[in-house]
Amino acid sequence: MRETGSRTWVHQNDPGEKFRTVEGLGDLDPLAELSEYLDVLSNSTRLKILKCLEKKPGTTREISQEVETSYENTKKHLDRLCQIGVIKKEAGITDPRQKGVQLFWEYSLVPGGLELMVRNLGLFSHMKMHIVRNDISEKIDETRKMVSRELFGNAPVLIVLGGQDDGMAFSLSHDIILIGRTDPEKQALVSPGQDLVLSQGYSSVSRVSRPHARLVRNKKTWCIEDCGSRGGTTINKTPLGQNEYVPLHDGDLIELSKGTTGAKLLVIIPPGT
Repeated sequence: MRETGSRTWVHQNDPGEKFRTVEGLGDLDPLAELSEYLDVLSNSTRLKILKCLEKKPGTTREISQEVETSYENTKKHLDRLCQIGVIKKEAGITDPRQKGVQLFWEYSLVPGGLELMVRNLGLFSHMKMHIVRNDISEKIDETRKMVSRELFGNAPVLIVLGGQDDGMAFSLSHDIILIGRTDPEKQALVSPGQDLVLSQGYSSVSRVSRPHARLVRNKKTWCIEDCGSRGGTTINKTPLGQNEYVPLHDGDLIELSKGTTGAKLLVIIPPGT
């Protein structure tokens, strides 16, 4: 890496070529923001708060009792999580019929915020850049491992982004998994708890009886295949050829067809699985 004037030049490994240079601005504020983002997430108590809010919204006192930490510490953790936009707070008042009406803050997850946070960590991890702050790469991996372990355990999962099933997490616990939407006339062809069946709202995604795509586990590697769908399948915006098997990695984004009636699936594969 070298610096010329106000610009910083960063080398990055690329499978398609031996070495190439990425040009970046000399302003290091984005790296400072990334470091702050990771600091907020690399705390087990904050991750417990996120799991608590995933069940239902709550006040500071309710959350502090759930995660078994003091009111003051809980308030500090909530403020930090609000800072990175993964949770929000809204004002409320106690029942007017009760004596002594009081104002309170209720905290809840930002819709899609948890999934976006996990996706960001996956994308950061795959950048593999030599950056000015050489400690950030290690912090990214450590934070990603902690988040995956606390929120999803050690099982690989797919998270649905957008649409009727937004936020649904599907555990990859079988060697072959079909992906499609419901077919009321041919439910017998679907293996309960095994295949990923999306709601009817995803109308551009093929029915499960003739699945849109298929996941196959080969030892420790998960691969995806498009099953001749009309709308097509893309991995990180790259189209998948018919009957082409492509390995999946943590943080990959699968898109089944396009538009509002298509489906997006975020891949979460914890290290070592």
